[in-house]
Amino acid sequence: MSGTTATTPGSRRSRADYTGGVYGSMLAASVVIGVGTLGSLPRVELVALLLLTGAVFWLAHVHAQLFGARLAEGAVGRRAVLQVCREEWPILEAAVPSAAAVAISPLLPLDMPGTLWLALSVAVAGQVGWSMAAAARAGASGRQMAVSAAVNLLLGLLIIILKIVLKE
Repeated sequence: MSGTTATTPGSRRSRADYTGGVYGSMLAASVVIGVGTLGSLPRVELVALLLLTGAVFWLAHVHAQLFGARLAEGAVGRRAVLQVCREEWPILEAAVPSAAAVAISPLLPLDMPGTLWLALSVAVAGQVGWSMAAAARAGASGRQMAVSAAVNLLLGLLIIILKIVLKE
């Protein structure tokens, strides 16, 4: 889902386009929503769940890219593996701000529902930020960046509505 327009690691652009960050932020928001429907969960477990889910999805995307390349080109070398790992890294990186928000929430001080809202807000803000970074990296105009941000904000608001509908 993240990455570039090329289909194989060897033909990818050298710079990331950060769309994986948008995906990773949506994933973090989904984890927060899922946890919120289950009831109370210790903060340490939520931090671990956010980071581990991001890591698993990062590895899944790396595997999918490499497996696809292996089918198309044959063996994939170490250089290609490292390149795909870097290109897909924003998926995992996007989970860090929400996990950090959960980790610092006792200092604010927030109860668990407040912590979940903070983590969800951080994930949605990250989603918008990553989309703007991806658009800027792709050379989008200011108007295109604004549209990208608006669409991702709308998607984030849909996730928030889902949280409200499932359980406050």
